[in-house]
Amino acid sequence: MCAHRAPTGPDVSIRPVTVAHLTVRRLAGAYRKAMRATWNGATIAQSDDTVVVEGNHYFPRDSVNDAYLIPSDTHTTCPWKGQASYYTLQVGDQQNRDAAWFYSTPSDAARRIAGRVAFWRGVTIEP
Repeated sequence: MCAHRAPTGPDVSIRPVTVAHLTVRRLAGAYRKAMRATWNGATIAQSDDTVVVEGNHYFPRDSVNDAYLIPSDTHTTCPWKGQASYYTLQVGDQQNRDAAWFYSTPSDAARRIAGRVAFWRGVTIEP
C-alpha cells in the first residue's frame, strides 16, 4: 500500500531507483500458485490467480467471499496506484477494520490490480 493513516500498516515508500539508465518504480507480477486469505478461522478469499504488487497478493474480486465484507468509509491515496477503498472483515462477532483494500479505478500504471482485493491487519496469506 502507499499512503495510509497508520504508520504501523503495510506502507511502502516508493522511491525510483536508476540502474543503468533504467528507472524501476515497483515490483509486480502474476502469481499462479493457489493462495488463500484467512482470518479468524475463515477463508476470506482463495485463488490461483493473484497479482503481487509491493509484496501484497491482490485476489480477483470474484474469489473473495462477500459474506465477510462490510464496506468502509475509509479511503487513502497512493501516488502511483490511485485512490484505495476499504472493507472491514466480519467473521462471527469479530471485526477487523479496514483489513481489505481495493482500487476501483487504478491508474494506468496499476491496471493489473483492477477488480482485485488485497488484505492486511492480521489476515494470513498462504498457499
